[in-house]
Amino acid sequence: MVVEVKPVEVDVENLVTRVFLKAIDLLGGLQRLAEYRTLTWLPSLARAAFVVVLREEFAKTEEEIAEYLGISRQTVRNILRADPDLAMYKIQHFDELTKEERRQLRVHTAGGIAKLAYKKVKEGDEPKIFLEFCTMAAEALEVPWAYLLLKRIKGVHFPVEKPDELIERVKGLVIKGFKAEEILKAIDYPVKNPAELLHKIKLYLKMMGAE
Repeated sequence: MVVEVKPVEVDVENLVTRVFLKAIDLLGGLQRLAEYRTLTWLPSLARAAFVVVLREEFAKTEEEIAEYLGISRQTVRNILRADPDLAMYKIQHFDELTKEERRQLRVHTAGGIAKLAYKKVKEGDEPKIFLEFCTMAAEALEVPWAYLLLKRIKGVHFPVEKPDELIERVKGLVIKGFKAEEILKAIDYPVKNPAELLHKIKLYLKMMGAE
């Protein structure tokens, strides 16, 4: 059977990266993986993140995903059928597993962890290092207000439904001549993640002729 692979939207890798990083968070972070000598799980997690995003976000079929990633259709099916709750249970009871169970763990849990990570990212629960990446990028691009803002809001849980907590964090900060508190009161909510917050602030500044 000939499978016609439909083009994948250009933002797929961005979302996959966020899901992948969130999956690492769920596993306890890279340090935790290193402690248990399980860094070899990373390729499996990355593959599972791609599978889950392509299926859930872009409605690709098992055949299309398998062709796109160069893996078997059965591997795709196993990932999509994985149980997130069972995967997290095994991770939380990692110390109780035998060496053989630990060796096989990545095969049976990558899909479940990726599915849970995707759900959390879509709900606005971004990976811990995502905000750090945004902060570093703002600093590297010499956008001082963005860098200062991101540093101020570190630890805020997204999505943000109301501006109250953000306003409390940015008191005294001035962005392009405007009080940060006033800008945050003016933008639309909810705000799904730090990147969207910066985007909405930029749109406000542009509207006010201060970009």
